[in-house]
Amino acid sequence: MYFKWKEEYCTGIEAIDRQHRHLLEIGSRIFGLAYADDGCDHYDEIMEVLGELRDYTIYHFGYEEKLMEQYNYERYEPHKFQHYFLIKKIEKFEKEKYDIDEKQNETILKLAELISDWV
Repeated sequence: MYFKWKEEYCTGIEAIDRQHRHLLEIGSRIFGLAYADDGCDHYDEIMEVLGELRDYTIYHFGYEEKLMEQYNYERYEPHKFQHYFLIKKIEKFEKEKYDIDEKQNETILKLAELISDWV
């Protein structure tokens, strides 16, 4: 997984590209927690970043969906469903907070993979 902006991600819409960059930054922070070989419990940090990911994803998807509607994007409905599905996956992580506490590295890597696959 690599959380660095590539030109191939560019949509040509400055606001969307900026938001995608921010999502990659969140992904990078999550991934960094997996390799913070410091022997510390990172539960609170994981939950904080997970909350930020949820909130920012909801904001970003709302913005993106308004643009799609405004410009009559032909694949709006399937894209909106993908957004809904991803938000539900993030919320599922939050609901499984006890699993997160027990399996921190596994959870972090799953979250990082989710972001990497999405962007």
